[in-house]
Amino acid sequence: MTTLTLAKALNEGMRKAMEDDSKVLVMGEDVGKLGGVFRVTDGLQKDFGEDRVIDTPLAESGIIGTAIGLALRGYRPVCEIQFDGFVFPAADQIITQLAKMPLRSLGAIRLPVVVRIPCGGGIGAVEHHSESPEAYFTHTAGLRVVACSNPADAYTMIQQAIRCDDPVVFFEPKRRYWDKAEVDTSLGGGDWPAFDEARVVRPGADITLLAYGPMVKTCLEAATAAEEDGRSVEVVDLRSLNPLDMPAVAESVRRTGRCVVVHEAPVFSGYGAELAARITEECFYSLEAPVLRVGGPSTPYPPSRLEEHYLPDLDRVLDAVDRSFAF
Repeated sequence: MTTLTLAKALNEGMRKAMEDDSKVLVMGEDVGKLGGVFRVTDGLQKDFGEDRVIDTPLAESGIIGTAIGLALRGYRPVCEIQFDGFVFPAADQIITQLAKMPLRSLGAIRLPVVVRIPCGGGIGAVEHHSESPEAYFTHTAGLRVVACSNPADAYTMIQQAIRCDDPVVFFEPKRRYWDKAEVDTSLGGGDWPAFDEARVVRPGADITLLAYGPMVKTCLEAATAAEEDGRSVEVVDLRSLNPLDMPAVAESVRRTGRCVVVHEAPVFSGYGAELAARITEECFYSLEAPVLRVGGPSTPYPPSRLEEHYLPDLDRVLDAVDRSFAF
């Protein structure tokens, strides 16, 4: 076992994928010589060369368009979008080409492209640097959308995403980049959990908290705090947003009878709305209370001095737990 930060775990995962397959390329703004603004790709260009770790122009549409062309020629590009809010210039390529070309060709064409997106707030940055755009991509049929929340998952899931023949949008919680944990880098792919499966990261009996990415740690802290009030809180890390591991979600909610969904993105039309609808449809007779949602308000991301009022925190999650038990 090795102690790694989440950022370093991603770095080690990409390094392993590049060692295993010469067709794996890394490309993006400042990913080479600088090693990325968060240093996630640090050292890769030095070890693999400029032909495999490519510093691109500041043109997100060009990055994804080039990656699609490379994938058509048999490569496996891993594209870094420098900040979450910078992905929108690439939306045309991602939504109208990357997501649709495999089906348009009746499966004859595969596009194994990974789009890495550092997501969420909590780092004192401004708008365009602290977004949570996952709902745009989960709504886009043809894309796999996953989110890691800890170093161990970061190490395995990035490799699984690179090996996947489908296009993958890979969300990384940027404020968790410096969190450390033990990672078993000796395990092979056959020992890893499937990256489209949810995981119960804290068992409980009274209520289910559903989260992904940066909010998993917040929910774990809330579960620990709720235990002092005698409440047993189960925390489920979704890991994959599309496809959604609905059987695992339903099993947990049917057992606890209550559910709160937590994400950083605005609540209105957010990913939590889909979760709440699906749970209500499939678990209606097991529910003791409505499915509640905790997220950001319907406003552009605020200046850094206000972000603590915008982001869901321990108190807001615990308030939702209390409201669920009040029904």
